[in-house]
Amino acid sequence: MHPSPGAEAGRGVRPYADRDDGIVQLSFTLPVPDSRAARTAGLEIAANMGLGQAEVVHSQPITSGYTYLVIYGSFDRRIDMESIHRNDFDIEYMDHDEVDSFAASRIGRPVVVVGASTGSDTHSVGIDAMLNLKGFDGHHGLEAYDAFSVHNLGSQVPNAKVVAHAIEVRADAIVVSQTVTQQNLHVHNLTELVEMVEGEGLRGRTLLACGGPRISDELAKELGFDAGFSKGTFPNHLATFLVTSIAGRAPEPSPG
Repeated sequence: MHPSPGAEAGRGVRPYADRDDGIVQLSFTLPVPDSRAARTAGLEIAANMGLGQAEVVHSQPITSGYTYLVIYGSFDRRIDMESIHRNDFDIEYMDHDEVDSFAASRIGRPVVVVGASTGSDTHSVGIDAMLNLKGFDGHHGLEAYDAFSVHNLGSQVPNAKVVAHAIEVRADAIVVSQTVTQQNLHVHNLTELVEMVEGEGLRGRTLLACGGPRISDELAKELGFDAGFSKGTFPNHLATFLVTSIAGRAPEPSPG
């Protein structure tokens, strides 16, 4: 496979339109009426973002006092791909059969997973895609795996109920989805869950994972989770994380 023109050794990469030109498209809304002043303000924003040769290619009023803008501009710098190194870039995800085989040989029992969309979040699409038998895009959810015993509590589930159910079934992992993010509501919900889990003394033996369109692995870990999953995640990605993490734990001490 030949390297793309913008990724040749030593050159670094930048955005690619119809040639190695750095052209990007930027869209946003300004809280001002549609006018020449609005378009000029948009160009000032593009300039402050480091875009050269910027031009407004579209503007329209979307309601009284608000203007939607689309701007093209050129990003003239290059990104050195050789300097970008992160362990999670190199994860080799197992497929369905590999996960089941790994869990059977390394764990020897079903991994108990409790999942929900928490707080006031009514969106169950994300958690269902990860957990339900049908999954999505041809990838079955964790219910289809022999490796897991899944408890999907649905949407609008209070964090306290999630934690209580996790205690009841002795969950190995709690997986939550957050789609509603206005006013950083997702951050509040996720932080509250971590605090409850820690308050119940579960943190040492219960994995915490979260996912959603504005979730990143970095944010999740900053909030106290073990992992975060965003767009582009399939059930086998979550499954791989769960079984490898649990298999890598130190054995629990025997009673007495």
